[in-house]
Amino acid sequence: TAFLHGDLEEEIYMQQPQGYEVKGKENLVCILKNSLYGLKQAPRHWYLNFDSFMTKQRYSICHFDHCVYFKRIENGSYIIFLLYVDDM
Repeated sequence: TAFLHGDLEEEIYMQQPQGYEVKGKENLVCILKNSLYGLKQAPRHWYLNFDSFMTKQRYSICHFDHCVYFKRIENGSYIIFLLYVDDM
């Protein structure tokens, strides 16, 4: 369900879902207001939301792996956060 929480930046249209067609308007399409599971852009939009949140929490991103975030804390130690999303 992680990919359902992405914010779309572009207009995306889709056919009316089967079983939810409006009678007399079967040829019209729907505009998506939020990300939808299975949408090609969904993982990217979710990651942008996640990255924005982590940046606001003062984490830095590893330049070698963009799924690794780290933050140095007051005693000189680090918090290292590894992101992994399995789509199975």
